[in-house]
Amino acid sequence: MHIEFFEVQCLYISHMERLLNLPCNVREYSPLNLAFIGDSVFELLVREELVCAGNRPVAELNKEKISRVCCKAQAEMLHVIENILTEDEIKVYKCGRNAHVKAPKNASNADYHSATGLEALFGYLYLQNNIERIRELYSYSKNNDGETDE
Repeated sequence: MHIEFFEVQCLYISHMERLLNLPCNVREYSPLNLAFIGDSVFELLVREELVCAGNRPVAELNKEKISRVCCKAQAEMLHVIENILTEDEIKVYKCGRNAHVKAPKNASNADYHSATGLEALFGYLYLQNNIERIRELYSYSKNNDGETDE
């Protein structure tokens, strides 16, 4: 019974819309406000992928999550998807990337700024209820990891 419920939950989450769907004008928010919500959206994608891949110890899930939800990994993801972003998405990313934030000691400035830009983009898309585009970008990054032109 528990496993059937779990399978239904994973199926349900993959077809989700905004959780509260409160009215908001996404263009009025600062890039850091967009990154604030985008950080959670990105982490939820990673957590869902890990949990739905199979039952594992939570410590193992958390270790894998930490390796994927970090500045370096998000900057690498941005590098993979940047060539499929629309003009509007590029503008949002750049606003987030250029926001005045101080990188933590364990991250490079470039990675931290790129990660903030990616989070701003995901926050922007989420608040616009463009969940399908979020899935598309995330999936593209997973399917094309390591195949970027340098």
